[in-house]
Amino acid sequence: MSLLASIARRLAGPGPDELPIYSEQGLSLLPDVGQYGSAVPFPHMQVDGVFNPEYLRAILKEWPQEGQTKLEAHNDGTFVRKKHNTTWETQFGPHTRRFFAEMASPRMLLALERMTGISGLMPDPYLFGGGLHFTQAGGTLAVHADFNRLPKLNIDRRLNLLIYLNEGWTEANQGWLELWDRKMEKCEARVLPVFNRMAVFSTTSFSFHGQPEPIVGPPDLFRRSIALYYYTNGRPAEEISEEEHSTLWQERPQQGY
Repeated sequence: MSLLASIARRLAGPGPDELPIYSEQGLSLLPDVGQYGSAVPFPHMQVDGVFNPEYLRAILKEWPQEGQTKLEAHNDGTFVRKKHNTTWETQFGPHTRRFFAEMASPRMLLALERMTGISGLMPDPYLFGGGLHFTQAGGTLAVHADFNRLPKLNIDRRLNLLIYLNEGWTEANQGWLELWDRKMEKCEARVLPVFNRMAVFSTTSFSFHGQPEPIVGPPDLFRRSIALYYYTNGRPAEEISEEEHSTLWQERPQQGY
């Protein structure tokens, strides 16, 4: 390697195959199945520090910008406000592509199965509804239950996994992920979307969740997350809805969407 090439490589920083994805403790930080399954209002967990922060910062440097092609905007004024996402690999940089590949790897699938007690988990190669998500200050996502089946593959949606990438985020910025009880009477758990926090929860027709309170901050503040969904071929009888459904939006008592 020439001197100039060596200098250029050092200035560019480590490549995607050089940076470790996980922190030193990594997947060992995930709780056991008892802790996950007993969580209220439905099985869920949040854990900090699973990933190497430098790797997540490398993903942030590759993050798509408003106005790029293949970027979806969601702003219906009722259920979703000021939200964007992309699932197109052409929009992903090398660190981002490697990260999504790892999240679909046997290592990750087995770790999630051990934590949740759900066997036979499968990733979605199409990232339908997932990918890179970001919501601008003032944006919201009404409480809802997600679609319960992936028609393209005819499989059941079982897990949502979110990784937050918001450095310097505080409670003053709001943007909590809220988990509501089945009767939609109250929020029973909240997750602040701080940097390198992972949230996982079981997906059913009554796992109501959302980000209903507006993000507080300047116009250039965005709540960023990586969203992945996992599936199985079939699900327990007590979780089966009478029919396949899309998103089930829910009004909060005396607060609306």
